[in-house]
Amino acid sequence: MKKIEAIVRSEKVADIRFALEKLNYSGLTLTQVDGHGNQKGTIQKWKGVEHKITIIPKTKIEIVVDDGDVKDIVEALSCAARTGELGDGKIFVYTIDEVIRIRTGQKGACAL
Repeated sequence: MKKIEAIVRSEKVADIRFALEKLNYSGLTLTQVDGHGNQKGTIQKWKGVEHKITIIPKTKIEIVVDDGDVKDIVEALSCAARTGELGDGKIFVYTIDEVIRIRTGQKGACAL
């Protein structure tokens, strides 16, 4: 099993959810986060004055999937989140050793 974690533009979450639903995948966790990547923020104009914004709001998406589903889910995330501009985000893939469904005690892939 793998955990896919994506840090994306918050305005792209609806597109990402739609792309995942097309794959019949609905399980995810969303968290509002703040930070910056290599660009270390952005410049925005407000009332004609430029302001450097160093901490940018993003959304973190966490999904745990079977190994065989990783490629399709990562591709769907990438396509749905991409604007082509700086700050589109990152996707990380981690190995998961075990999953346990608390309610039933099921373990492994059937607990997803």
